Amino acid sequence: MIIGDRLRSLREERLLSQSDIEQRTGLFRCYVSRVENGHTVPSIETLEKMARALEVPLYQIFYESEVPAQIPNLLKRKAPDIRLWGSAGKEAVYLNKLRRALGKATPDERKLLMQLVQKMAVR
Repeated sequence: MIIGDRLRSLREERLLSQSDIEQRTGLFRCYVSRVENGHTVPSIETLEKMARALEVPLYQIFYESEVPAQIPNLLKRKAPDIRLWGSAGKEAVYLNKLRRALGKATPDERKLLMQLVQKMAVR
């Protein structure tokens, strides 16, 4: 979905002109036109202003239904079968020690270490 198309359809459903949106939001009519035609990407603050001017909740700009989308329960998802390196056992202990050591290193020491790692990765 393109935000500009959605804003235009919401505006036209409410029988509002771009000038009406200009008066309600304080945004220039030419800016509203540029957003609706996809020439400009509005910020979240601008979208909030437009949602207030259109008298709709902000989520309706992104979602076409009257009811908000159901958020999936991410805690019920199954864990992947693949165990990542450093997630458990000796690898996790080593990774934790490495993290602490890098935290104590100076920026010059980190730079030197990164150069060394890059040369080793090339080979």
